[in-house]
Parts: sequence; C-alpha cells; structure tokens
Amino acid sequence: MAEQVAQPVEVRGKSLRCNFCGHDHFWVRAAQLNTQVRTFFSLDWTDRSATCFVCSECTHIHWFLGL
Repeated sequence: MAEQVAQPVEVRGKSLRCNFCGHDHFWVRAAQLNTQVRTFFSLDWTDRSATCFVCSECTHIHWFLGL
C-alpha cells in the first residue's frame, strides 16, 4: 500500500488548521467509536465512525463526526 500524502483539508467550507501548531496539512484516517456494551456483545461493527485528520507536522488528531 502506498503511503498517503498529507494535504490541505476543508471542513464544512472552512480550511482546517491544527489547533496545536497551526499547520495546514493532514493525513486522513477513519476511527470507530466503540462502546463498552456493544464491544461486550461483539457488536462493534454497529458503532459510529469518525473522520480523523492527523496533523502532518505535530501529529495532533482532529476528530469529526458526520463528515
């Protein structure tokens, strides 16, 4: 698998800048938001997912639901 290239990101019409360092290039990832009850019953696949933008400079993660 080829390594993903960091790129500028726009969220709901606004350019994203890192809250920590101010950088403007990110790697995109998806993360599942597991809950204890669903994990206990092996139903993790029913949990929601979030879109994560990882700052390519400092690696701070910005989480968004519903993108």
